[in-house]
Amino acid sequence: MASARVLERLDELYAIGGGPGANRPGGSSGEDRAHELAAGWMEEAGLAVEVDAAGNLFGRTSDSAVLIGSHLDSVPQGGKFDGALGVVAGIEAVERVGRGAVVAFRDEERGCVGSTAFAAGDEHPAFFFEVHVEQGPVLERAGAPLGLVTDVAGIVRGERVFEGSAGHAGTVPIDARRDALVAAAEYVLRVRKAAAAIDGAVATVGMLEVEPGAVNVIPARVRVSIDARAPDRERLDRLVAELGLEADYRSEPVAMAEPARAALRAELEARGLPVVELPSGAGHDAAKLAAAGVPTGMLFVRSLHGGISHAPEEESTADDVLLAVDVLAGALARLTQ
Repeated sequence: MASARVLERLDELYAIGGGPGANRPGGSSGEDRAHELAAGWMEEAGLAVEVDAAGNLFGRTSDSAVLIGSHLDSVPQGGKFDGALGVVAGIEAVERVGRGAVVAFRDEERGCVGSTAFAAGDEHPAFFFEVHVEQGPVLERAGAPLGLVTDVAGIVRGERVFEGSAGHAGTVPIDARRDALVAAAEYVLRVRKAAAAIDGAVATVGMLEVEPGAVNVIPARVRVSIDARAPDRERLDRLVAELGLEADYRSEPVAMAEPARAALRAELEARGLPVVELPSGAGHDAAKLAAAGVPTGMLFVRSLHGGISHAPEEESTADDVLLAVDVLAGALARLTQ
């Protein structure tokens, strides 16, 4: 039965590495084993299997203009659905429709290595679809099983450094101190406030390096890491300016293409499902293809437990997963008629 097969394949991928969670880091034997399994499933589906120079795995029908897929690597102790769902759903949809192609990109979690290499090549599909768990709480809060992605957010990462003066924690009066950590703490609050004032933006301080780092010494120097994200360039630039951030890394926002979104939207409406449109705050292989000019559509599947992901607690229901496969297959059929 097709529905049982989708769920069984997700379980089989999840078991690689022995747990807890998914353990298929990019370039590992676990990722290799996942690609071997997917290649076998593609062959069972009657697809022509090939691997490109970057190690990306493809399964093609004779009409392969529409490409569907995601990745099979995971973070250490990751979730069952992240990446794997998009590949398994793609194989099922292409086999069901008898048209299209499937891809499992290499090494997404460490920087979309495989999809970046593919996007830089000369041969692009007419359309690309990716099904992915939301990894956030929006769909769960909305009571919607699936969501239509509008954009993949842009990302800017950088650092701010705050200088002060070291001193003895017991002998320097408070009003005489130049505490670098106090200045950094005020900036951390500014980061949150600035992001909250821009619709759809988020910003995170993920690391602090305090020097000299002794319990009884006033901090003299603090290095703060910032990850800032927004759905479009105008909002991203506004956030970066507000934070006084010089980018060490920048990935531009990209919009999903209307023809691909329209095919997914039509399938949601045909089933009487709510059409919840939302941006993706996480990076995905889909963003790399969209940035290269490939008309791209992305479908999110509801994540439970507040949207927890990159952890063994990541969860989506079987009904939502199978509904996503149906919608994906329907959209594929619409674009390949």
